[in-house]
Amino acid sequence: MSREKEIAQGIIKELGGKENVISITNCMTRLRVLVKDYDKVNREALGKIDGVIKVNEEGGELQVIVGPGLANKVESEASKILGGTKVGKAEEVKAAISAKNQTPFKLLLRRITSIFIPLIPGLIGGGLILGITNVATKFNWIADKNLLAMLSLLGSTIFTYMGIMVGMNTAKEFGGSPTIGGILAGIIYNPALANITIGGKALVVGRGGIISVLIAAAFASWLEKNIRKRMPNSIELLATPLLTILIAGFATLYVLQPLGGYIADGIGKAVTVAIAGKAGVFTGFILAGTFLPLVMTGLHQGLTPIHVQLIESTGVTILLPILAMAGAGQVGAALAVYVKTKSKQLKKIIEGSILVGILGIGEPLIYGVTLPLGRPFIGACIGGAFGGAFEAFKVVGARGLGISGIPLTALIEPNKIIYYVLGLLISYTAGFIATYLLGFEDPVDEEIENSQPFTFNV
Repeated sequence: MSREKEIAQGIIKELGGKENVISITNCMTRLRVLVKDYDKVNREALGKIDGVIKVNEEGGELQVIVGPGLANKVESEASKILGGTKVGKAEEVKAAISAKNQTPFKLLLRRITSIFIPLIPGLIGGGLILGITNVATKFNWIADKNLLAMLSLLGSTIFTYMGIMVGMNTAKEFGGSPTIGGILAGIIYNPALANITIGGKALVVGRGGIISVLIAAAFASWLEKNIRKRMPNSIELLATPLLTILIAGFATLYVLQPLGGYIADGIGKAVTVAIAGKAGVFTGFILAGTFLPLVMTGLHQGLTPIHVQLIESTGVTILLPILAMAGAGQVGAALAVYVKTKSKQLKKIIEGSILVGILGIGEPLIYGVTLPLGRPFIGACIGGAFGGAFEAFKVVGARGLGISGIPLTALIEPNKIIYYVLGLLISYTAGFIATYLLGFEDPVDEEIENSQPFTFNV
């Protein structure tokens, strides 16, 4: 039996058995789980499974953190055990969330996270290809223009057609037909929009970008469900999609896309003014300094639409490099712990986690080192804050998303790469100094071996 299958079986068992599991999905480092009865979940035993780093809870969603690479493999094995079904019945999901007193804001963030998490592999792969191609073009590393064109095609396709994917995922998340969600997104990006005038003004292709897509696809899903409920069975198959596309389509042209455009413009201006304006350094300090607690809850994925919108409207996201400094501060804090601790086991944990931390995956260091020790976590936040302030001061932008740490260098604007790297060094150094000065209660090896899993409840 493979290790991944063994971990998956253990997780499902401690979740109360497969009958108690509504759905299991994954992001880069964690499994996201919804269950029917939370009282049947053995959280202590769940956290002690070999391969499980920590167990979190956010608004009715259990997050079983297993680390990069392993998360996708364990989810795949869990899906097989559950019969290949990742998504439970809508009413069961709704009941589970209601049972945990989910707030509308947290529910919205959870939905946004569910929409964008499936896109992460494409964003990472395409972003890296595009970043490497841009660097190769700038420094003339590849003379073959045809090869450069093909590489650019491979890297940029995810960003060219992301709207369609988001539209389909949004419709699926809101209980509508993915195809109709994709159609609404296609309307927003269709070049034929330029030939249509409303109120004497030509429509703008792609106005509002991802924000417009989210609004239009969510509305179409709501509309489709309501039409289907009221439609006689004899004509439902034909009438529901016809009326949904017609009504939602015209609503998109006249109301929803313009609304999305205003919202998108507002977001772009707000972020630009906040970061590139006079108070940018302070803004960068606060954003990077408070980002690690957001990562702990798993809600940081809810920022993805803002990154995407910034890239669509300005060509870069100036928010991502700032937030990436939080992970760098974490690395500096962990190195300070490594220098000061006398615990051999704690040193081994850091040695096994520091590389993935440098590569932009911070959860192993958060849950294995800094958070259990307390003050080093604060030191990590301080380190990230100083790096974030520097990135905001230099207004560093990234042309893609999905990665962080050193790998993000490939996506940074070529003329700003040096500033991004300096920001990382500042965060490493500030995180190290802050943690070294704050200190911590050095655990003995027996305490680490016998420690109970830490569960963070929101």
